[in-house]
Amino acid sequence: MKSFNPPTRTLMGPGPSDVHPRILSAMARQTIGHLDPAFIDMMDEVKEMLKYAFKTENELTMPISAPGSAGMEACFANLVEPGDKVIVCINGVFGSRMKENVTRIGGQAIIIEDDWGMPVNPEKLEQCLIDNPDTKIVAFVHAETSTGALSDAKLLCELANKHGCLTIVDAVTSLAGSELRVDDWGIDAIYSGSQKCLSAMPGLSPVSFGDKAIHKLSNRKTAVTSWFLDLNLVMGYWGKGAKRAYHHTAPVNTLYGLHESLVMLTEEGLENSWNRHQQNHQLLRDGLQPLGISYLVDESCRLPQLNSVIIPEGMSDEGVRNSLLANYNIDIGAGLGALAGKIWRIGLMGYTSRKENIEHLLSAMKETL
Repeated sequence: MKSFNPPTRTLMGPGPSDVHPRILSAMARQTIGHLDPAFIDMMDEVKEMLKYAFKTENELTMPISAPGSAGMEACFANLVEPGDKVIVCINGVFGSRMKENVTRIGGQAIIIEDDWGMPVNPEKLEQCLIDNPDTKIVAFVHAETSTGALSDAKLLCELANKHGCLTIVDAVTSLAGSELRVDDWGIDAIYSGSQKCLSAMPGLSPVSFGDKAIHKLSNRKTAVTSWFLDLNLVMGYWGKGAKRAYHHTAPVNTLYGLHESLVMLTEEGLENSWNRHQQNHQLLRDGLQPLGISYLVDESCRLPQLNSVIIPEGMSDEGVRNSLLANYNIDIGAGLGALAGKIWRIGLMGYTSRKENIEHLLSAMKETL
């Protein structure tokens, strides 16, 4: 056995995205204890910068010490109790995972389905809320990574709030890449991931819970099904003040990396980050058109940071992807589920979202096709 030295790649798939060298450098710094006063000060800074990234004043805003899937489970495990009726909007793979969380906890999942590549239909949601007045929670994916579709989170939350429901929102791909305003839009619980538009490494899941969500989890009739993700316990470690209760050994160096990524986000400016992702999407779109490559998702609801493009007729899905990887060290993603073999997913997230990467991909695609 020898030390592992990974090849140099340009990560242009659905995630992870390229990690900025500043973040890699931050992660290489000396490890200190997870209850060290200096580390606790850094934790407070992470919380404040995550509040900036989410556009929220929620005090219960922090990173879960696990990837985005754990952030998803933290939201459902803390807010859903057995018997609770939850409307789950499914327009891709990750909506289906929300349903799995509801049913495994013992909740009753009411499903609204939209075609893959389409956003969640607000009219369907409103009718479902009328038909199910005892619904407790509405759950949906803001930015569906499997299709590249962006749903109108503001409108969907308005409908849920009008009918007295809490909202759980998946923002794994949208945080720092698309407009997202937790407080202004009335989002009650939200989760994301460190490995996409934050330019950080995989392994952390930023979450935020509003007052109504905290009231729900503080007044549960049953215990949270997961000990590790029980926020009543986790907040003893991530709460206010210098005195913290031991809950788990935090991934110290990984949190250094998240801290650095959030420092970089504040330096760039959140709105500037949103604009950069949109401008680079347009650059990619304009370069793909002459190659005869079109988009799955209509421009009105298309994610700038996750571009789902239709594979040209006669082209081999796996053959092209393998050629890009072998000859150009470019990694793009395949389609999932019903879209497998029909689309490629091209990520322009975080540090990957740069003009030189787009030009490199377009040149490689032209030669490969």
